[in-house]
Amino acid sequence: MKGFFFRVAITALGLWAAATIVPGVRIDGWGNLLVAALLLGIVNAVIRPIILILTLPLTVLTLGLFILVVNGISLALVAWLMPGFTLAGLGAAILGSIVVGLTSWFASAFVGGSGRIERYRRIEVTGRRLD
Repeated sequence: MKGFFFRVAITALGLWAAATIVPGVRIDGWGNLLVAALLLGIVNAVIRPIILILTLPLTVLTLGLFILVVNGISLALVAWLMPGFTLAGLGAAILGSIVVGLTSWFASAFVGGSGRIERYRRIEVTGRRLD
């Protein structure tokens, strides 16, 4: 459960970054930000796989670039469902989904599957043989 809350917080951080960086993405208030992050997680878990299967031929034809459009559609769906979250169009949705994806990818590198913050250990390599 702790990992779930970390993932929602990471998604909220990505949405906040998208609202700050991308023109055309606007979120009114912190409460709407957290609800939008939760709703984006639900859309990504339930609706996005269906859209990916339906658009698989187009995704293969574009060598995977159409996934950016699918992510933008997922973000636009959340904006359509949420009253305090607005997007200026599909372009803003695609750019916003790229920012959310990059932020989530970077933050998830430090959080494990259980939700704990993980540290990377430095392994020292020596020139000795281990016999």
